[in-house]
Amino acid sequence: MYYRNQKGWHYFAADIRDWRDTASARFDERVTRHAKDGTLTEQCPTDALSAFSGSKIICVGRNYRKHAEELGNDVPTRPLWFSKPPSAIVGGGQQVILPKGYGRIDYEGELALIIGRQARNVTVEQAGDYIGGVTACFDMTARELQKSDGQWTRAKGFDTFLPLACLVAPFSPEWSRGMLEVWKNNELVQKDRFSSMVFGFAELVADLSACMTLEPGDLILTGTPEGVGPVAAGDRLKITISGPAIISLSVTCAE
Repeated sequence: MYYRNQKGWHYFAADIRDWRDTASARFDERVTRHAKDGTLTEQCPTDALSAFSGSKIICVGRNYRKHAEELGNDVPTRPLWFSKPPSAIVGGGQQVILPKGYGRIDYEGELALIIGRQARNVTVEQAGDYIGGVTACFDMTARELQKSDGQWTRAKGFDTFLPLACLVAPFSPEWSRGMLEVWKNNELVQKDRFSSMVFGFAELVADLSACMTLEPGDLILTGTPEGVGPVAAGDRLKITISGPAIISLSVTCAE
């Protein structure tokens, strides 16, 4: 369950009948215990933006070597940043609307970090204390537009191009040994461990906080592994991130 106010994302810990929020340095681990077998999954409300209360959504590109290779790109030597607008958010169980006239639209499954407290110029060693939690999402991409524009704002920014789970698991270093899996129409199409990232969670937060202040509730999308591909109307996508907890998100594609 979630609750939103100006401080950030709030999640109810049923076992202690209290709210935990991303304004604190860390979530209490108990927020996940109300979920049977550790799996967190929930239908989002129609107003999916109610599940986001940060100031920005920043994403890193080509953060898995094999994904960069499958698209014929070099692996960056520094994190390659871009942004997505909050208007791109759509909740689990809802539809991704495929825009007409823009060519191929790809899915990219990702783990998103949720910033827990204001971060500015934090070190790699400090960065974990500023991450409140993690969740699952898709970074939908108009691939042909991405190539023709050169920069990625339009290709990544269409309405519904950020399917986002409404539930969060507390962050811990154990997530670096976790796993991401994506299914398209019940076929496994992406699978990799977060340890395969070029830049780890702490490196991403430290690098980004060196140029902009991160606020509670801000999202950092951490990149996608190899196996991205096109979608068509009627396709069903599901992503699961697993580690200390499990979060799943499903959406359908429509025109």
